[in-house]
Amino acid sequence: MAGSDVDMAELAESFKAFAIQGDTKATGKDMTNKNWAKMCKDCKVIDGKKVTGTDVDIVFSKVKDKSARTITFDQCKTALTELSAKRFPKDDAAQDKTFALIAGKKPGTTGVTKAVKAGGVDRLTDASQYTGSHKERFDAEGKGKGLEGRVDKADTSGYVGAYKGSGSYDKKVKK
Repeated sequence: MAGSDVDMAELAESFKAFAIQGDTKATGKDMTNKNWAKMCKDCKVIDGKKVTGTDVDIVFSKVKDKSARTITFDQCKTALTELSAKRFPKDDAAQDKTFALIAGKKPGTTGVTKAVKAGGVDRLTDASQYTGSHKERFDAEGKGKGLEGRVDKADTSGYVGAYKGSGSYDKKVKK
């Protein structure tokens, strides 16, 4: 099943990149149907004529384990082999061509919302123009200080919370 012209390490790296896309808990060892469909779409396996999104979903369901919701890298190669027969019919190197479409690719960011820097937005997000107590929330470079910049820390050094006479106990007690 190994392609002769395609580097399997690159294919594995692409699989891992697409597998972790959009999921903070993903390890990259298995891929969900959503990420599988994104990989097929971004890498042009889905051409809209011979291979459609429905075909991709059907092949995913066919190759995954019965109770599983994800596919492994080996199952992904099996699914791509099955799709390659539809994508490149009557071609002996169909599998290699399909693997080559994916090898070395990373998930795209088309359609992702960009940060707007127009009108009053850039003025509002410029920390150097802040005054008063808001100015204390940022350091010299404009980076936020986090909790230290927002919350007044209580002095808990006394033996009772908010004790104002810290360190004066020994002075009050006569020996």
